[in-house]
Amino acid sequence: MQIQSTYQYLVTTQRRASSIAHTVKALYAIAKPGIVGLTLVAALAGAYVGNRGALPGVESLVWMLITLALVTAGSCMLNNLYDRDIDRLMARTRSRGLVVGAVSPQLTLIIGLILVTLPLPVMAAKVNVVTAWLTAAAAFGYVVVYTIWAKRRTPWANQLGGIAGALPPMIGVTAAAGGVDLNAWILFVIMVVWQQPHALSLALKYRADYARAGVPVIPVAKGVAATKLRIFIYTMILLPLSMVPYFTGIAGMFYLATATILSSIFLYKAAVFLRSEADCDMRLFLFSLLHLVVLFAALVLDINPVVVP
Repeated sequence: MQIQSTYQYLVTTQRRASSIAHTVKALYAIAKPGIVGLTLVAALAGAYVGNRGALPGVESLVWMLITLALVTAGSCMLNNLYDRDIDRLMARTRSRGLVVGAVSPQLTLIIGLILVTLPLPVMAAKVNVVTAWLTAAAAFGYVVVYTIWAKRRTPWANQLGGIAGALPPMIGVTAAAGGVDLNAWILFVIMVVWQQPHALSLALKYRADYARAGVPVIPVAKGVAATKLRIFIYTMILLPLSMVPYFTGIAGMFYLATATILSSIFLYKAAVFLRSEADCDMRLFLFSLLHLVVLFAALVLDINPVVVP
């Protein structure tokens, strides 16, 4: 009898552990670690710019990265929670944890709200108040403005969401410099423009899904040709814009050469896509990711020690 009870206890414990592990894995997935990672890369680059090319104070930098990662993860979880109805209609998202029941909406809501709210006072205390306010603004812009209000109502949702998505480098600058300066605005504008061809390339790939779910992204509302033209225009703007950090004294010749080559390739790819008969090109989307990471890496490597304010 004792052996049987012990066996049943071990089986029950194993099932509970497996269930908890499954839930944690599902929560991790809906926190969108890829978005969190890109956010931290952009914020880290901003911190180097804000500290004139030197590594910011380790304690402040670590607290900024941890709290920003948590708020970003919580925002993504709330985004997934609100969008779970349309996620069921889209092939790309129908296997997400909230859709298949791997995690409950109630648990997601609780954890998402905790991750969005509790790190902010910690960030204000350990980093600075300006950085905390900007992080709060980014979360509000993504969850409320983009996800809840704009995404299902207007094809301009990506532009509105792009504002929130462009704040991480500004957050990094303020974490190191204590406030918003010209350099922060330059990085912010680069991110705003970069996000458009990035997001539109993905929207083209999944336009049928978006149409089925009733989400009026540009490819659904305006058509494929108009979307391709927009991608080309944004990459054309991005080419000279990506060079601005050199001309304002933020970075040196290595950065200028890198930005020029990268953005020229991006524009060339967009031009080829515009002239082609293809209705989507995921290589363009993947190159946009490479473009951002390499551009910010070059910026970090080639920041001038004296920056024009």
